[in-house]
Amino acid sequence: MVICIFVSMTNINKLLFNIDIPGEKPAAGKLLLAEPFLRDQYFTHSVICLIEYEEHGTAMGIVMNHSTNYTLQELLKEIKIEEPIRVYCGGPMSCDRLYYLHTLGDLIPGSREVAPGLYIGGNFEKMTEYVNSGYPIDECIRFFIGYSGWSPAQLDDEIKGNTWVVISPPAASELLKEDDDSYWHTAVRRAGDNLRGWLYHPVNIHSN
Repeated sequence: MVICIFVSMTNINKLLFNIDIPGEKPAAGKLLLAEPFLRDQYFTHSVICLIEYEEHGTAMGIVMNHSTNYTLQELLKEIKIEEPIRVYCGGPMSCDRLYYLHTLGDLIPGSREVAPGLYIGGNFEKMTEYVNSGYPIDECIRFFIGYSGWSPAQLDDEIKGNTWVVISPPAASELLKEDDDSYWHTAVRRAGDNLRGWLYHPVNIHSN
């Protein structure tokens, strides 16, 4: 009986605290899931879409799920519609710059595909024209201030150190749904059973 309890507790501990879980290889378009114990102003329970990645080189990504108190109207005088459009914090670097990820493809000329059906940037005037015309925003385009960057080999070291697990993205429109903590939990559930223990770790550890 004692052995059974010991095995049971061992399994529970592995379920709750194991962060040494192999993921996929990083590449542009893949997602980085922050391990549940990471406590950082920008990266707690974050999901990052990799925009650029070089093996043992530099990397750039956008935090997808951390909303700010800003609206697009507050940041851009060119936006004329009244319905407030939420802006997200893409990371701690270049916080004076605006980035946008979208599923609009050639509707915004000059955009670059970073994952199947997901694009970054493109012609600023065409973007503002799209927004001011009242076309859909949710699941179509998301705006960010700042980005996340890594020096040569830094991201590779962080992945080896289990700070991040790399997973494949869902459909592009799914990447532009939800936000904040629910976004991280959805991504963890999508990643499969190996990560299900992460779901028991809230952002605020004192809430348990």
